[in-house]
Amino acid sequence: MLLKICGLKYPENIQAVSALKPDFMGFIFYPKSPRYAEPLDSTALNALPATIKKIGVFVNEDLENILTIAYKYRLDGLQLHGTELVDMCRELKKLGYIVIKAFPVAEAYNFKVTKAYEGVCDYFLFDTKTDSYGGSGVKFNWQILKDYKGETPFLLSGGIAVDDAEAIMKIEHPKFAGIDLNSKFEVKPGMKNIPLLKEFIGNL
Repeated sequence: MLLKICGLKYPENIQAVSALKPDFMGFIFYPKSPRYAEPLDSTALNALPATIKKIGVFVNEDLENILTIAYKYRLDGLQLHGTELVDMCRELKKLGYIVIKAFPVAEAYNFKVTKAYEGVCDYFLFDTKTDSYGGSGVKFNWQILKDYKGETPFLLSGGIAVDDAEAIMKIEHPKFAGIDLNSKFEVKPGMKNIPLLKEFIGNL
C-alpha cells in the first residue's frame, strides 16, 4: 500500500517525516491553503532520498506556473486538485511527471467524471467534497468506492485518522493503491505529528 503524507512546509518536520519512509510527500502550492508551502527550503527537499517522490499540489493553476515551481523544487510529480482539464494531465505526463488527479467525492455518480482522464494520469485521488479543495478532515462514505469501475489506481484521502487503520485494511477494491494523510496528523497546519504518524503506520 502506497503512503502519501501531504501538506508539509517546515524543514525539520520534512526531515522527520522522511525518516518514516513514505512513498510520496506532498507540498501544497495553493495560496489559499493554510498549508501553502511557498517558499520552501530547497535544501530540505534536496536532502530527501530518491525513493520518496516529491509531489506538488496545485488548484486551477496555469501550466506555466506549475512547471516553474516543478523545476524550482525538482518535483517528481504533480497533483491537480481543482477542475483541471484532461489536456493538462496529458501534457504533464508527457513531460515525465507522475500525475495525480484529485476528484471530490460526494456521491457514487462522481466516479463517472473520471472516465475522461483514463490513460493520462498515474493515479486518481478520491477526497471528500468541500468548498476548500481538501484538508477538511472529513471522510466520505468509503462504501461507495465499490462504484468506481475505472482502470486507473486510486489513493484514498479525506479525514483519515490514526484509528482508521483497521477499516483501511478491509478495503478490497482491486484499484485501491494507497492512502493520503494530512489534517488528522498535524500539530498545526503544515506541521505533522510524528508520534501519531508512527502509531498509524505501525497499526497498518
